[in-house]
Amino acid sequence: MSETRKHAIETLSARAVRGEISRRQFTQLAALVLAGTPMLLRSTGAFAQAKELVLVNWGGDAITAYDAAYGQAFTKETGITVKMDGSGPTEGAIAAQFKSGAPTWDLVDVDPFSAITLGAQGMLEPIDYSIVDKKKMREGFGWEHAASTYFFSYVIAYDSEKFGSQAPTGMADFFDVTKFPGKRSLYKWGVSSWEAALLADGIAPASLYPLDLKRAHDKIAAFKENVVAYWGGGAESQSVLLDGEASMAIVWSTRASLIEQDSGGKIKFIWDQGLISPGALAVLKGNPGGKDAAMKFIASAQDPEKQLIMFDKLGQGPANPATDALIPADKKRINPVDPENMKKQIPLDMEWYAKNYGAALDEYTKIISA
Repeated sequence: MSETRKHAIETLSARAVRGEISRRQFTQLAALVLAGTPMLLRSTGAFAQAKELVLVNWGGDAITAYDAAYGQAFTKETGITVKMDGSGPTEGAIAAQFKSGAPTWDLVDVDPFSAITLGAQGMLEPIDYSIVDKKKMREGFGWEHAASTYFFSYVIAYDSEKFGSQAPTGMADFFDVTKFPGKRSLYKWGVSSWEAALLADGIAPASLYPLDLKRAHDKIAAFKENVVAYWGGGAESQSVLLDGEASMAIVWSTRASLIEQDSGGKIKFIWDQGLISPGALAVLKGNPGGKDAAMKFIASAQDPEKQLIMFDKLGQGPANPATDALIPADKKRINPVDPENMKKQIPLDMEWYAKNYGAALDEYTKIISA
């Protein structure tokens, strides 16, 4: 038996054990595989009978927020259970899932630049825009292998009690431990750290890209003694500030608003020189729950009312412009795509990241790990 057919039989067996297909369906489909080609599986409809989808995000409050906004509603609509996994869908982790030959993940909360890279390598399903509606996205934010579902920013969050009436106004202040004493925290996976270092070093926002990585890494290396933690996920970024380990950190705006709330306003954040980015959902190639079910989940998540729930619970800026009108006036200040906040920020260059992220991260990791 060929390895391809062996894997197909094993996949069918696992689905039968989980109750996703009946014993009779297993026997019929296994016979088709043995008689011909595994591609016949695609025409049987067995993979479309998903009973569960696994959505992988960045943990912490995102787990309950995604479930409340999207998971429970999708289950009511389709009968398909959505399991939230907060282990963090890094580019490397997604690639490892695909290369395993038997991925356990269906949907991933992914950086679009990672989707561009992974999609080009055949690791992600193309988005089916006959199911997912591009008209429910901001123009230009639907990619071949990922669909935007929200926006967020990398922003400076700081302990206001440690600085009195003085507040940071940009990345130069983040790197100034004389004017703003205390430890700092940066993102373990590099994004935003390069831009922050270059802005602090005097590069104008309009001249950021292409990033001067040597200059950025020199700045980061020289600053290492002031960094108490390189956070890798949302929950970690929250605790490093709430526990008082750092007086200032560059964190996701989605978590910054939660930290402000959880600290009773002690931890504040600014939009100035924030780095705004779309967040997106992508589907692993060969996902166990079936690509059609996953595409329907993404389409369901485009609903403006559901995106409003995500904004309320996690501060995610809505990808669907129809949600904008639903946001109360007193909540606009925490919306990354509100025009007043947008004008203070700098968009991340997705194409630059798609071409350069892997090598840049390798060098960054060496520096922060040394």
